Amino acid sequence: MPYFVLYLIVINVLSFLWYGIDKYWAKHHKWRIKEKDLWLMAFLGGSLGSFLGMFIFKHKTRKIKFYLWNSIMLGIWFYIIYKYLMISGYLF
Repeated sequence: MPYFVLYLIVINVLSFLWYGIDKYWAKHHKWRIKEKDLWLMAFLGGSLGSFLGMFIFKHKTRKIKFYLWNSIMLGIWFYIIYKYLMISGYLF
């Protein structure tokens, strides 16, 4: 398995788990994960995990900036993956 694919799997799982952990901690009035760290996970490739975490855990869904940021990052990462597949010869 190419390292790039493994990286994307790991970063998306971590991003998804961070949303779940932050939601749990929010409910129990504990230390929270900083919003900029959640944004950073999407920037680093975990935007799909972020979206899934938002909807499954119902966390940060009232904040439009999270929708916008994750949407933009998801689009950028789909483009990067598309280009990677083209260069690798997996597409056309």
